[in-house]
Amino acid sequence: MFNVPHVTSIYLIKHSAFEAIKYDHKEFDPDMAMCESLRNAGIFMYISNQRYLGHLVNVDNFNSSVVRPDFHTLFSNSYDWTLKYIHPNYSVQLNESTIIPQPCPDVYWFQIVTDAFCDDLVAIMEANGQWSDGSNNDKRLEGGYEAVPTRDIHMRQVNLDELYLKFLQMFVRPLQERVFTGYVHNPPRSRMNFMVRYRPDEQPSLRPHHDSSTYTINIAMNRAGIDYEGGGCRFLRYNCSVTETKKGWMLMHPGRLTHFHEGLLVTKGTRYIMISLCLDEHGTDGEGHPKCRRSCSAPNKLGAVGLECTNDNNVRA
Repeated sequence: MFNVPHVTSIYLIKHSAFEAIKYDHKEFDPDMAMCESLRNAGIFMYISNQRYLGHLVNVDNFNSSVVRPDFHTLFSNSYDWTLKYIHPNYSVQLNESTIIPQPCPDVYWFQIVTDAFCDDLVAIMEANGQWSDGSNNDKRLEGGYEAVPTRDIHMRQVNLDELYLKFLQMFVRPLQERVFTGYVHNPPRSRMNFMVRYRPDEQPSLRPHHDSSTYTINIAMNRAGIDYEGGGCRFLRYNCSVTETKKGWMLMHPGRLTHFHEGLLVTKGTRYIMISLCLDEHGTDGEGHPKCRRSCSAPNKLGAVGLECTNDNNVRA
């Protein structure tokens, strides 16, 4: 609690102080005039950091015409965005004493986002409706070919890629650094951020593949056993499956070499997952995307140049 000579903009006034307040002054603006009148009357003004009485919200760029407009406000109102969309247990996982679950070897399971995050992003994607057809031909990609296709919508298609990259930097990167010690990329790079939709009558599963990433994140967007039946992810090298996924929880695992995996069969309902393929900073094209669309190995620490690229049909771009 601090006794101060001047307050401005927003304040609470005890009713008994109103008789002493004067706003008219030849030289001062109303705030300064009010403060002088209170000082002259011997009435103290205080600021306190012990009580929370609310905060200002920036509504200058709030767009009520978009689907779920709150989701779009990470940059303008990050405090409220975090309260609404980030899991309340998120920060606990940053403590070294907290044990992070590993349902499979080097597959980490985090509480990352709220139900509101999942529901709003699914609503945004379904309102857009431009799901890919699940074929190898994909005009959204450089070269127009996807080796391991899914029915999906990219964040670029809904003008949320920049926001999602900020989400990766603010909330995913600290968790990644916690479990994969020594790997630091700030900000993280992900050339593909997309939501996948699995349905028995569309694409019910995904064949075994490697991700063309350093590490991959996979966020469950709805409820296993309630919104859909079946589904999950199987890591073939370890003969280990994660089937009881939890809405708002994120799986994080290495993308190349060790974690060959598949999407298990959805037998009923609709399963949504949010995927990001995070990778090292090697060569890029004119738009800042990696030159190699499939599996690329980064230059080694001794300064070797060039990229080793493969055309493995089991590698997901």
